Amino acid sequence: MALKVEEITTLFQTRGAAQYGGEAINQLQHALQCAHLAERSGASPELVAAALLHDLGHLLAQREPAKDAGVDDLHQFLALPFLRGVFPDAVLEPIRMHVDAKRYLCRVDSQYQASLSPASQRSLALQGGPFSGEDAAIFMAQAFAADAVALRRWDDQAKDPAATPPDWAHYIGVLELAASVGLAEPVR
Repeated sequence: MALKVEEITTLFQTRGAAQYGGEAINQLQHALQCAHLAERSGASPELVAAALLHDLGHLLAQREPAKDAGVDDLHQFLALPFLRGVFPDAVLEPIRMHVDAKRYLCRVDSQYQASLSPASQRSLALQGGPFSGEDAAIFMAQAFAADAVALRRWDDQAKDPAATPPDWAHYIGVLELAASVGLAEPVR
């Protein structure tokens, strides 16, 4: 069942106060910071929407984050069935690929892994660790890989408890615009 923008808003209002992994912010703060970084970078409405929604899978889970139990929760996939049919691939694919983008960056950027927060380093191990050279090449050959890498970099920066991004209401129009682009795409 696809979620409407109003239902996504309600989900963030009701579950967004949950702590974001082991970070000093909550899920809503992280989403808003990530979207704000994307917006400030001049990203398309679809990529700003992806930045805002990339961790929606954590909110959809009906239990505590599996990372705490030593299991990858596969959150990058959980939200996709709820967003497909509402948003275009330009939103869905960077969300699906943002974990693999971390694994890619660990392979191609010698300083990236050390720059990750302790919580993100723990999740990296659960998510399979850095890519091999072959896996990195396969990743970058995919459509939307560059967008996923940009999203990943914003994701890594969006953990500042003192940040003051725009509130959720600011992004409702972005979500609606990104959804309207999706309606214009042919059904595959």
